[in-house]
Amino acid sequence: MYDIITFGSATEDVFMSSRELKLVEGEQFITKKGLCVSLGSKMHMDDVFFAMGGCGTNTAVTFARQGLKTAYFGSIGRDCSGQIVKNELSKQGVSLDLLRETEQWPTAYSVILSLPEVGRSILEKYGACHQLTEQEIPFDKLKAKWFYVASLSDKSHGLLTPLIDFAKKQGIKVAANPSGSVKKAEHIEILKRVLDKIDILILNQEEAGKLTGLDYQKEKEIFKRLDDWVRGIVVMTKGPKGVTVSDGKNLYSAGIPKSGLVDRTGAGDAFGSGLVAGYIEKGDIGYAIQLGTANATACLQQLGATNGLLKKDDWGEWEKVEIKKEAI
Repeated sequence: MYDIITFGSATEDVFMSSRELKLVEGEQFITKKGLCVSLGSKMHMDDVFFAMGGCGTNTAVTFARQGLKTAYFGSIGRDCSGQIVKNELSKQGVSLDLLRETEQWPTAYSVILSLPEVGRSILEKYGACHQLTEQEIPFDKLKAKWFYVASLSDKSHGLLTPLIDFAKKQGIKVAANPSGSVKKAEHIEILKRVLDKIDILILNQEEAGKLTGLDYQKEKEIFKRLDDWVRGIVVMTKGPKGVTVSDGKNLYSAGIPKSGLVDRTGAGDAFGSGLVAGYIEKGDIGYAIQLGTANATACLQQLGATNGLLKKDDWGEWEKVEIKKEAI
């Protein structure tokens, strides 16, 4: 019996930083800004760093470091990248018993390009973890108190409903951060059908707006709608503005501490898994927000999505954030 099993992607991440990258503004970019390199040219990289990534594996590391008996269910290729993932999970104390290896697909891969002090863009290549189907889920081995269902993309999105339905029937609590489920209209409708079976739902502002069909700035209206759909706790992250959480009766909010910043990759996973770990430990929303915030802040201080994650009883050097509570 595991305390928690995580589901989601497993990747090898390559961080590449160069001050020769150019920041270009233009309407052709979704964010109105792009990181660019001259066509046909060669660019010097100031730093190159390899690390394990992926929302399923990132969150598993947090739970293991917080002292929970943790397993990751997902798939890697029989390649060098897969071996890196496998070795790191083992090193972090995450069980490999549910990890699948395949020769059919390579391990998923991401390249994080960054212009120091400006920002970064991510190039991602889907791999083995994104090709999983319901037929490959070893339901007889999924014995846990909690599931953490992170973002599921491509074919693996088909795991969302069977995993949550199974958990409900088995009395397993579910935390979900389904960012991949709000990218397509058909996936949003699938997610809506299982919202009432989720104990902790974690979304950012934009995702919450897309799921509810409301302007992401209309926070109270969004929470009212989500509280009608979700019987459990709803978490809305707001980047530098912090987080707001609803338990259907009260709204809990907090900002973020002042800290340095090396790289943002994995900070969302660090917050979500830290919050859930805190809630599992004490059942207290305020404490859970504080632990999630501390874990995300620690993640920001190092390259690699798991290198800065906190160990149990380590809160880092920052003050715990103040929790504000108001009745709905």
